[in-house]
Amino acid sequence: MAEHNLPILVVEDDPSLREAIADTLELAGRPCVAVDGGEAALKVLAEQAFSIVVSDVRMMPMDGITLLKEIRLRLPHLPVVLMTAYAEVDKAVDAMRSGACDFLLKPFEPQALLAHINKYELPASDDGAGVVAIDPASRELFSIAQRVAQTDATVLLTGESGVGKEVVARFIHRQSARKNGPFVAINCAAIPDSLLEATLFGYEKGAFTGAQQAQAGKFEQAQDGTLLLDEVTEMPMSLQAKLLRVLQEREVERVGGKKPVALNIRIIATSNRDMAEAVAKGVFREDLYYRLNVFPVAIPSLRQRREDIVPIARHFVVEHGGRFGRTGMTLTPEAETALRAHSWPGNVRELENVIQRALIMAAGSSIGPETLNLAPRPCSENTASVPAVSPAAGLTEAKEKVDNMKDLEREHILRTLAEVGGSRKKAIERLGISERTLRYKLQQYRDEGHFQD
Repeated sequence: MAEHNLPILVVEDDPSLREAIADTLELAGRPCVAVDGGEAALKVLAEQAFSIVVSDVRMMPMDGITLLKEIRLRLPHLPVVLMTAYAEVDKAVDAMRSGACDFLLKPFEPQALLAHINKYELPASDDGAGVVAIDPASRELFSIAQRVAQTDATVLLTGESGVGKEVVARFIHRQSARKNGPFVAINCAAIPDSLLEATLFGYEKGAFTGAQQAQAGKFEQAQDGTLLLDEVTEMPMSLQAKLLRVLQEREVERVGGKKPVALNIRIIATSNRDMAEAVAKGVFREDLYYRLNVFPVAIPSLRQRREDIVPIARHFVVEHGGRFGRTGMTLTPEAETALRAHSWPGNVRELENVIQRALIMAAGSSIGPETLNLAPRPCSENTASVPAVSPAAGLTEAKEKVDNMKDLEREHILRTLAEVGGSRKKAIERLGISERTLRYKLQQYRDEGHFQD
């Protein structure tokens, strides 16, 4: 097992049990931090990283279920194991729905505690890089991904181009028992048909002109790890039959070879097409589709998980700002409003490109809407259209457009609220914003004289 550098967070209000758990972990060579309640736990979680949280359920004033929900909001993929002396079905159901990994029923043996920690904790190499999941749809997605990662099932990831299918595939690999093995990705659409077979299956010396030495293919390179077949529906029919045989037999034969190589790998496939439709059109084998579709996971588009837009944008500002030598850059509130309102047909990939351009064009230390230069596109019925502003626009013109955008946003929010009969719950669902954001906006409009209850 890989060495773990991150400590374990123990949350228990009973001093004697808290001390006993800490002693158990320290005797096992596992560093830990032990706190007496939910508030203290959230404080230390904001200050340092942990590999897993082990928390009691029955605590006051914040119980373990409430703490779990708060952790899911702030750190969606941090594993949480709950301890309880009360085997209540409703508590267990509520906790599992909220994202708990498992339960430990008190009293438990030290070996049981260590077994749960070893099973669920994040690997030392997993710092969550590239994973941002704030929207409920994303939290549900990664919760499912984490569960299937514990198995060796073949996974089929579907979704529009640019939604982050490879990010999810890498997450599954990092959470699996194969995390110490290789993660090998091949884009079936990016390699010419004439080279795809040799790239996938490998070849022996002299198998074809130019094969001056033997070469292992992607299947062999992924031995004991995970192979990602990206955009698998773009694979020519002639190769689909060979791929099916590899998946059935769990062995691969190199081009020009005579001796099959046994495989111990996990397959993840992706597609941005409707695979059932591809089968119906005869461009994808039905038997291969069923072989790959063991555990299907549909990834929502970015416009379907709007609460992720700004956090992902902030992540890219930090990531690419460091690469471009522009550290300390921030998004203005107006820029964040523009990002939320955009339709994002290119999904996360488009968002990343927009942020990279803005980092290059921004004159100061902040990115405003005029620097984003979002192309005007029809947005969904739940969002306002945001006018694009040229990066070359003067400061006066930019300010006028920002003010206009604020007016458009206010009009859209108030119109939506009126359309749903004043129901704030329905309004936030249609607007794709949080209740707190709506409350803040309405108070702002009251203060400006634009809104009355």
